[in-house]
Amino acid sequence: MSSYNVAVVGATGLVGREMMSMLEKRNFPVGKLRLLASHRSVGKKLKFKGQDVVVEELKKDSFSKGDKLDVALFSAGGATSKEFAPYAAKEGVFVIDNSSAWRMDDNCPLIVPEVNEGAIEKDKKIIANPNCSTIQMVVVLAPLHEAAKIKRVVVSTYQSVSGAGIKAVNELEEQVKTLLEGKKPKPMAFPHQIAYNCLPQIDVFLDNRYTKEEMKMVDETKKIMGDNSIRVTATCVRVPVFRAHSEAVNVETEKKLTVDDALGILEKAPGVTVVDDIGKLKYPLAINASYKEETFVGRIREDESVDNGLNMWVVSDNLLKGAALNAVQIAESLVKNEFI
Repeated sequence: MSSYNVAVVGATGLVGREMMSMLEKRNFPVGKLRLLASHRSVGKKLKFKGQDVVVEELKKDSFSKGDKLDVALFSAGGATSKEFAPYAAKEGVFVIDNSSAWRMDDNCPLIVPEVNEGAIEKDKKIIANPNCSTIQMVVVLAPLHEAAKIKRVVVSTYQSVSGAGIKAVNELEEQVKTLLEGKKPKPMAFPHQIAYNCLPQIDVFLDNRYTKEEMKMVDETKKIMGDNSIRVTATCVRVPVFRAHSEAVNVETEKKLTVDDALGILEKAPGVTVVDDIGKLKYPLAINASYKEETFVGRIREDESVDNGLNMWVVSDNLLKGAALNAVQIAESLVKNEFI
């Protein structure tokens, strides 16, 4: 069996560590693994398949020295990706980038393998991993769109703090402790207190009064689905949950879909698990979706305010399917299609 040399850029971060975990768990045929990060992390040792791997400093020549790399999984922020991904691509390395740096670049495929694996091209070395909240939504929307053509999507997200990194996770934990001690917490990672609160702002506000996160969902959905006619509007909210994003998704379709139609379609959809038994109070929950690879959907019901509308509740682990898992699945697609 062939093996492939892989680099994880941003290896010491939350998503970088999950990328390593997914490579191991899914038995990706790694020949040599290199871990790259900023100078602050140089010398740290991380475990991979029971062995210590030493973190190296990310430099411009990181991809041109040593054993030739086949794939580089990037999760080190947009600025780092903008600077270093082209150096990797120049050396013939496939870059799978988890930041927003390349997502809307016309020369970079934006990939969710269950939806648009065919958009991967051998000569386009930089491949973008979509936004976490977008990925889980389009996995559910794509089969419905194929069956009935979606005209409009209205989505409200309930996003966990891990989507904002380890500092945000620590902040929620510390704020809960501080409040239980009867003290007032000081926000650092977020503009306001996140413990016992909901923040209707993820990322910065734009001129149209939407946040950058909301517009990511609008633009990325159209690109991944390959249909600019789909109208999308989003409200993105940070909630005091450690892991897994939840979304209330409303879709309007050209062709009517009943609840039974939707259930039948989604039960067969790749990467989707239906949890929808209201008689037994069963529906997707963030605590159940955490550390799971699937995207869960439930609370499916017809929207009685329009002729052809459906409401549903979509939940997925934002660090796995929303980031690390999707990236590794893209790497698996490269192997399957013999691009590496």
